Amino acid sequence: MSAATDLPAWKEELDAIVGARAHGQFNQLLPRLKSLDERHPNVAEIAYQLAWTCDTLGRHAEALPYYEKAIALGLPPNELSGAFVGLGSTLRALGQPARAAEALRSAKLQFPDNRELDVFLALALHDEGKHAEALQLVIETLCDTTDDPGLTAYGRALRHAATKL
Repeated sequence: MSAATDLPAWKEELDAIVGARAHGQFNQLLPRLKSLDERHPNVAEIAYQLAWTCDTLGRHAEALPYYEKAIALGLPPNELSGAFVGLGSTLRALGQPARAAEALRSAKLQFPDNRELDVFLALALHDEGKHAEALQLVIETLCDTTDDPGLTAYGRALRHAATKL
């Protein structure tokens, strides 16, 4: 038995669709993804790629249930973190920043080292009108992740200022 035959029935087709996406033909790929999802409705990876494609096309309302489905079905950790980012961004685009912040806080509990979640959470907090909390989170993230010598030299002062916002 070859390694290719060990793959799930949907995997090769999904890989081909995702590979074709590199050419930017999102409109042509969406029907193929939907067809694949209809044939394999309980595959988180297919739902995630459908959500991502809808999002890329600016079809946020259509992307939302696919993100929720992908997360509920369970994705590998790297894809799950990305799905939470997509879900948060989609909810923000749909004018639901409180739900976006809730989803991103949940993701942070699962992926505390994925600092991109902090920045997307800060965007949701800003949209909620929680500007001080958003800026504080961005400053902390910047101080924690930068190697810039000027910023690292003032890291303590920046962190202190962030607590006073």
